[in-house]
Amino acid sequence: MYIKLFKSFLCFIFVGTLYSETTLIENATIYDGIKNIPFQGNILIENDTIKKVSSAKMQADFVIDASGMIVTPGIIGTDTNIGIVEIGALSVTRDDSSEIYSIGFSIHDAFNPKSTLIPWNRSNGVTSALSLPQGTASPIGGLGSFFVLDGEHDITSKKDIVMIGGVGGSGSSSRAETFAVMDDLLAFASGLNGANLDDISETIEKSSIAEFMELHPRDVKALSRLVNNNLPLIISTHRASDILKLIELKEKYDLNLIIKGAQDASLVAPQIAASGIPLIINPINNIPGSFDELASNIQMASRLEEKGINLMFNTPRSHNFHLVRQGAGVAVANGMSYESAIKAITSTPAKVFNIDKRGEIKAGYFADIVVWDADPLEPSSMPEYLFINGKSIDLTSRSSRLRDRYTSQPDKPNTYRN
Repeated sequence: MYIKLFKSFLCFIFVGTLYSETTLIENATIYDGIKNIPFQGNILIENDTIKKVSSAKMQADFVIDASGMIVTPGIIGTDTNIGIVEIGALSVTRDDSSEIYSIGFSIHDAFNPKSTLIPWNRSNGVTSALSLPQGTASPIGGLGSFFVLDGEHDITSKKDIVMIGGVGGSGSSSRAETFAVMDDLLAFASGLNGANLDDISETIEKSSIAEFMELHPRDVKALSRLVNNNLPLIISTHRASDILKLIELKEKYDLNLIIKGAQDASLVAPQIAASGIPLIINPINNIPGSFDELASNIQMASRLEEKGINLMFNTPRSHNFHLVRQGAGVAVANGMSYESAIKAITSTPAKVFNIDKRGEIKAGYFADIVVWDADPLEPSSMPEYLFINGKSIDLTSRSSRLRDRYTSQPDKPNTYRN
C-alpha cells in the first residue's frame, strides 16, 4: 500500500512539473511591434512566454476569441515616475529626489509595486515602465530603472539602466555653464578605468571637477558606466542649438544619447537623423510653452518620421500616462503611420533601453499583451484582456471601484449614478 502511495506521489510530482498552462488568443488583428502592417492571426501563450504566433489553428487550455479586436504588445512607459511618486504635490509621497547623491542617485529601491497609479495605468494598457528621478544638482545625473507593472512584491525590474540630465528650461543656469560642466564631467569619466576606481576617494581628490561637484564614490561609478559601458543618457531640452551641441557631445564621447522634449527638432531633423539619436516627444504639444519651443507643431511626429528618426512618446503626468495612446493617435491623425505610432509606445522603447524580450509579439518573448475592444489609439478604447508575463491581469482599479460604488447604490443622488 505504501509503495502504491509513493508511486502515486511521484507521478503527481512528475505530471505537475511537466504541465504548463496555455492560453490562446485567436482570430485577432495583430500589431506585433515588428511588421509595418497588421495581420490576422493567433497567439499561443505558455506560462510567461509567447510560444507561437501563427495563422494556423492551435489548441490551448483557455481560448479567447478576439474576432474584431486589435492585439498589441503592452505599452512601455518611457518617461514616468510610476511607483516612485504617488501625489506630485505631496512631498511625503515622493521618492524621486536626493539631498546627498547627484549623478549616482538611484530610485530603484524606492519602487512601490502597490502604488495606486499602477492598476490605473495598467487598466489602460500600460504593462511596464521606465521610472525616472527628478533632475539633480548636476546637469547630468540620476538613474532610472525599468519595472514590470504586475503588482507583485517580487519585483521584476532592470536596475539603473538609464541616466538623465537637462539643458535649458526655467530657472536653469547659463547654457554656457551647463555645457561646460557636462563636458568636464564627461572628460573626467572618460579617464576612469579599473585602476582609479579601486581608490575612488583618491580619484575624486585629484579631480577639480569631482571636488567642485562634491561627488561621492557612487556618483563616480555611475559616471564611469555612462561613458565606458554605453549607459543610455536621456537629456531634456528643446532648443535647436542645444540639440546640435548635444550631438557634438555624443560624437566626442561616443554617448548612447536620447533627447527628450525636442520641440525644435524639426529645424535640425537631418542632423538628428544622421546622428542616430532617438527622441522622446509629446505629440500633443503643438503650442510653444517657451521661447525654446517656437517650432512646436502638431505635425512634428510625422515630419520626424519622414527623416527616419526613431520616436518614442511621453505625457506630462504619470497619473495619466496611458494618455500616451491619445498622443500617438494625434500623431497618426497628423500624418504619422499607424504602425510607427504603435512601435513608439512598445517595441522602440524596448530596443532603445535594451529591455530584453519585451515590446513585441514574437515567439520566445515575454507575454506582455493587450487585447483591445477597439482602436487602441482612440482614448475611449479599453483593454478587454491584459497579460503581463503570461498572467491575465485583473483590470480593476481604484477609479473603477469608485465608479461602481457610486453608480450601483440607489440611495445616492442621481449625479452619482448617471
